[in-house]
Amino acid sequence: MLLYTHPSMLTHEPPPGHAEHAGRLKAVLDALERFGLDRREAPYAERDAIARVHPARYIDALEPAFAEAREKRVRLDPDTYISAGSREAAYRAAGACVAAVDAVMAGEDAMAFCAVRPPGHHAEPMTPMGFCIFNNVAIAAMHALEAHGLGKVAVVDFDVHHGNGTQTIAEREPRLFFASTHQSPLYPGTGAASETGIAGNVVNAPLPAGAGGGAWRRAMETRILPALDAFAPELILVSAGFDAHAADPLAQMELEAEDFAWAARELRAMALRHCGGKLVSTLEGGYDLAALAGSAAAYLAALQRD
Repeated sequence: MLLYTHPSMLTHEPPPGHAEHAGRLKAVLDALERFGLDRREAPYAERDAIARVHPARYIDALEPAFAEAREKRVRLDPDTYISAGSREAAYRAAGACVAAVDAVMAGEDAMAFCAVRPPGHHAEPMTPMGFCIFNNVAIAAMHALEAHGLGKVAVVDFDVHHGNGTQTIAEREPRLFFASTHQSPLYPGTGAASETGIAGNVVNAPLPAGAGGGAWRRAMETRILPALDAFAPELILVSAGFDAHAADPLAQMELEAEDFAWAARELRAMALRHCGGKLVSTLEGGYDLAALAGSAAAYLAALQRD
């Protein structure tokens, strides 16, 4: 399996005490060290790739903020900050996901994991939000559709928070399938089961606070996996957030590391059935370091197991 990351992602620095800090990425990379992954440097995303999701006026509007952040930290929204290192980190986080798609489509490996920050799935086309600047997974999905000519790309998001930004792209693009299981009510307040997209290509399975692995697996088995199977994707992308873990401080679900391993096995089986095993995962949330590291390791171990 390929691993895309870059040291610059450690230099994106929200204020002290912020939940999304560099220690998250360090914890994940330390946990994955034992797997002997083919580690590759995440490149800068090309502007054209980003512009498939974020219009040029959004990309341009960020530049003065990035420039100001070289001198002092800048707040983009109530939860999202940039610092001197954030521009490179954000461009390389998106670039990691694009490069992973390119490598998997070229047959260099069937699977890749993008250990990146800042995360991406809350970023709307014209709005940074929820710790996210560029929507990494949506950029990768549109790159797969446009640059590689695929007809069907799927994004499965199991972060505890709904991937509103990714859904915004999918709900108007019938070639893109988006499915999410998440706690509701919870930030950002989207992701109702009634939200189904332009062609029934959006599937949401909201769960209440306190839901555990049994309820979460049933939601996957009864709603998300059947819809994914029916869509028959040519590539599966995963927004891999591990903040539904029972120990996570930002939500109230009760999953354990083995639940994420179970999801990995199910998603890998689906990828083998429909797209030659091609599956690219990208890190989203997870804010208790031990739970994040253990869950990411369990997920990767299950993906690699024959």
